Amino acid sequence: QVQPVESGGGSVQAGGSLRLSCAHPKRAFRSYLMSWFRQAPGKDRTFVAGISWRERTPTYSRSAKGRFTISREDANDTVTLEMNNLKPEDTAVYYCAPKTRVGPIQSATEYDHWGRGTQVTVSP
Repeated sequence: QVQPVESGGGSVQAGGSLRLSCAHPKRAFRSYLMSWFRQAPGKDRTFVAGISWRERTPTYSRSAKGRFTISREDANDTVTLEMNNLKPEDTAVYYCAPKTRVGPIQSATEYDHWGRGTQVTVSP
């Protein structure tokens, strides 16, 4: 089964930055909208940002807008999430996945092929 591989997580202090990368192997998801989600302990997986394939149109959650930037480079089969001005409430495991169904971009049920995620921890 083809799954993306997330990397770039780590521990930072509030106000710091991290750059997450999602590699989708074998060019399997090159024509799909790709999104980042996150899941904190005991909470549901929630949408962070997504980017369309052809137009490269980004969509952000309210909490991510203005602080995070999503981009994709299909030549390298990667999707990147630049995160600035991080806050403790951003602490979570971050996942990327291709959108395989036609429902709302913010709904995790519209995605398949989840990777294992990468941990982001932001201390006060």
